[in-house]
Parts: sequence; C-alpha cells; structure tokens
Amino acid sequence: MRGGPNLPDLAQTSRIYSELLSAFFSADLPAAVSEQVAATARALSLGDESLAAAGLRGLTMSHPDWIHASRIRSGLRARWQAQFREVDVVLCPPMPTVAFPHDHSPQFARILDVDGAKVPYFVQSVWAGIATLNGLPATTMPIARTENGLPIGMQIIGGFLDDRTTIAFAGLIEREFGGFTPPPGF
Repeated sequence: MRGGPNLPDLAQTSRIYSELLSAFFSADLPAAVSEQVAATARALSLGDESLAAAGLRGLTMSHPDWIHASRIRSGLRARWQAQFREVDVVLCPPMPTVAFPHDHSPQFARILDVDGAKVPYFVQSVWAGIATLNGLPATTMPIARTENGLPIGMQIIGGFLDDRTTIAFAGLIEREFGGFTPPPGF
C-alpha cells in the first residue's frame, strides 16, 4: 500500500519535524547568529513550505508557535495510530540516499546527490522524522548493496509501543533474504 485515507501527510510531517527539531537547537545559537537567522526567517514568503524555511521558522519560533506545531504533531500521531490499526508495519527508506562517503565539512555546507539533484545534507533527516516526530518505534536493516558494496537500508516503522513488531519483522526479512555481512574489504 502506497497511500490511503489514513496515511498522514508526509510533507506536513517533514515540515513539523524540521520546525520542532530546529526549535530544540535554537537554545544554543549565539546571539549574533540568532539575530541573523531571525532576519532571514522574517524575509521568507508566507507560502514558502520548503524544509529550509521550516528549519528557519523553527529556529525563531515563539512558545505559542511551538504549541501550535506540537498540536499538529498530536494530530499526525493520531493519524499514524489509525494507520497502524490497518497495517502492522510501514516500510520506507531510512534516508533519501544510500550510504555515502564521510564528509567532515561543516554540516550546513554539506551537499549530497539525491537522484541527480544536489540537496542539503540536513534533508537526510526527513525519513527518520516520521518515527521520531510521532514517537514510533523504527528498526533499520540492510536489504541490499550498491554496486560499490555499500549497504542500502530499509526502515520498518511500527505503531506506538510496538517495538517487538518491528524487530520481529526485521527478523523475518533476515531469515528470508540473509542477514548482515560486512562490505568487501571491511
């Protein structure tokens, strides 16, 4: 199943996750950086629903804005719980890319290739945000390898407190298709 009436809005999930995660990090911003971020956030158009805009808004959100975003999160969580009355697990990628070489440059300067498009590194958190934002258990396991031998993963998300279901499902996949083996040369 790739959709249905109970499937929460994944774009909204990503934006709310980005806002609330950024709000968490805002507490540690130096004052000068915080002022610069606030000016950039004020310049955003009201219709900008990009992840970058959500992150900027999160870095500058007020407590009432945080409460509003948290209420949206509660609604998303309820929709996920409705989804898990219909299915046992949801399968999705753990990240938008397969494993990639380590990059030690500053995090916000990192760029990755996702299907031929250059995207900021922080976009990698989108898929992990489904489980994290909604307090859902997730088990990630390798399911294949790239032609270079790097692992390709799958994320198994379950209903609230159904950790054993995601782990058991991973065990079934491992039994049918083989378990983890280190890449050649490691």
